[in-house]
Amino acid sequence: MHSVYVMTGTFLAGLAVILGAFGAHGLKKIVPPETVTTFQTGVQYQMYHALALIFVGMLFEKADNSMMKWAGICFIIGILLFSGSLYLITLLKAKNTVGLSGIGIITPIGGLFFVAGWLLMLIGVWKSIR
Repeated sequence: MHSVYVMTGTFLAGLAVILGAFGAHGLKKIVPPETVTTFQTGVQYQMYHALALIFVGMLFEKADNSMMKWAGICFIIGILLFSGSLYLITLLKAKNTVGLSGIGIITPIGGLFFVAGWLLMLIGVWKSIR
């Protein structure tokens, strides 16, 4: 399991770099500045949590495995929901699509998965050192 988290985290971090470059250069030409900021927030949180996923993979054998397993799952779901929803909002704004209000509710749910991942990671580490 730990190698899957390291590989997934590495892939997601690399993807964040690519998306960040697109946001910094190409996206500015097709959406307003506040939308670029929304997109960059998605990239930033994707990178943070891709790195967290790599750490989970590295800690997996040293800490409580069940907590680390669920921490990794929460980070992946959080990236998909939080960053994914911000990317989708950006795409819809770029295409001048209406009806964005329903997608916005997904973002904080992804944030809750991020928080849960950090708490599970903390519990896993704490259980291994006591």
